[in-house]
Amino acid sequence: MKLNELRDNEGATHRRKRVGRGPGSGKGKMGGRGIKGQKSRSGVAINGYEGGQMPLYQRLPKRGFNKPNRKSFAVVNLGLIQKFIDAKKIDAGNITEDTLVESGLVRRKLDGVRVLAKGDITTKATITVTGASKSAIEAVEKAGGSLTIAAVAAE
Repeated sequence: MKLNELRDNEGATHRRKRVGRGPGSGKGKMGGRGIKGQKSRSGVAINGYEGGQMPLYQRLPKRGFNKPNRKSFAVVNLGLIQKFIDAKKIDAGNITEDTLVESGLVRRKLDGVRVLAKGDITTKATITVTGASKSAIEAVEKAGGSLTIAAVAAE
């Protein structure tokens, strides 16, 4: 096969439909919009509009509560930390939130880093983070390391 023989698969590309270009095109005169009415005109935005009646999404009761100042944590699993230790990207002796960001394991700290127990850790590691699950703390201590939860700095 040569470069000049390359083609798209049959039916993979379609020609753009040119609307309103005469009766021979099959989409002339009204251009497939029908006769008169709001939808036949330009500048129509009627998503959720019910002709002046109160829209359904406004008639239904609202539920729940969104806490305006809730904390969001970057999440790291123990299995990933072990993988990065094995690849020599992190020093197991002193793992902090900053070292996790530098190694590329966490993109950004957000309100802190929280360690979860998915995967298993076999290396003796000293980890200092903002939060951790109980099972993650147990898993790290079982491997001979320590997981310390640092106090969150008041903002």
